Amino acid sequence: MGARRVTDFSQAEGNEPWRWPEARWRGIVNRVRAGRSLLPTNWPDGARCAFAISFDADHDTIPLRDGDESPMRISQGHYGSRRGLPRIRRLLQQAGIPATFFYPAVSAMLYPDEVRALVADGHEIGIHSWIHERNTQLPPEDELRLSLRARDVLAETSGVEPVGMRTASWDFSVHTMSIIEQMGLLYDSSLMADDDPYELLADGRPTGIVELPPEWIRDDAIYFNFERFSALRPYTPPSGVAEIFRAEFDGAYAEGGLFLLTLHPHVSGHRSRIGIISDLLAHARARGDVWFATHADVARWCRDNAAASGEAKAP
Repeated sequence: MGARRVTDFSQAEGNEPWRWPEARWRGIVNRVRAGRSLLPTNWPDGARCAFAISFDADHDTIPLRDGDESPMRISQGHYGSRRGLPRIRRLLQQAGIPATFFYPAVSAMLYPDEVRALVADGHEIGIHSWIHERNTQLPPEDELRLSLRARDVLAETSGVEPVGMRTASWDFSVHTMSIIEQMGLLYDSSLMADDDPYELLADGRPTGIVELPPEWIRDDAIYFNFERFSALRPYTPPSGVAEIFRAEFDGAYAEGGLFLLTLHPHVSGHRSRIGIISDLLAHARARGDVWFATHADVARWCRDNAAASGEAKAP
């Protein structure tokens, strides 16, 4: 048999990824990547694992982002502030547990007293876009301008400078990393390369920025979202969602890692769903050695107490 011929695309360019030269696809993969693990050698007070619960207070911004002026659609978001969030606040107060609330700036402007009340309760306010815009659809200058405006609005409304960001819908563009660095943020919570905290690399360079990774599995919206004029329908009952969340927490506890949960007041604040949160918090508290903390506190602890390890190498 003759020698097998291998076609060389190393010099080829074009829109077909199979024609990209190695430098191009390596550059894409390494633009923003997981660096060293920041899983600490220990959690505060001898805790076995950390529990970071967060709420994305999107409220009315989803239809506004889409240019949808329907009072019905806006009312669904309004429910998050009017009914969902008060239930969540009461639950957290009763449990004595701090949380992180990520706000689109427009939500904060619509409900400023709500933001200030959460700060008074001891909760953290994080950046979550201007109007829940999709970063990957924005020119870079618009993404930067909106991120800076959002930070300023949240700082003015809450009285506390935000130190962390969660991009809306976790839509992290090719420009978001440089914006986070320019803003001097402590952490991001949009990327999903690990279960536990890690340092972000930018083009192979350690940034010092902590990534607190979320995951769609640990997000209520994917199980409960409903759109009237589409095929999007809830397919998992609250009991099923509770089972998934508990299994994720039990896994984090067994490994001594971070359990990070993403919820929405307009989704989980309903009567039939608030019990998921209540039962999960009770389950975690019954362990007796779980550290409940805001995202900012987790990020600071991991930054300052990460186990010694080598830098992750780019592939």
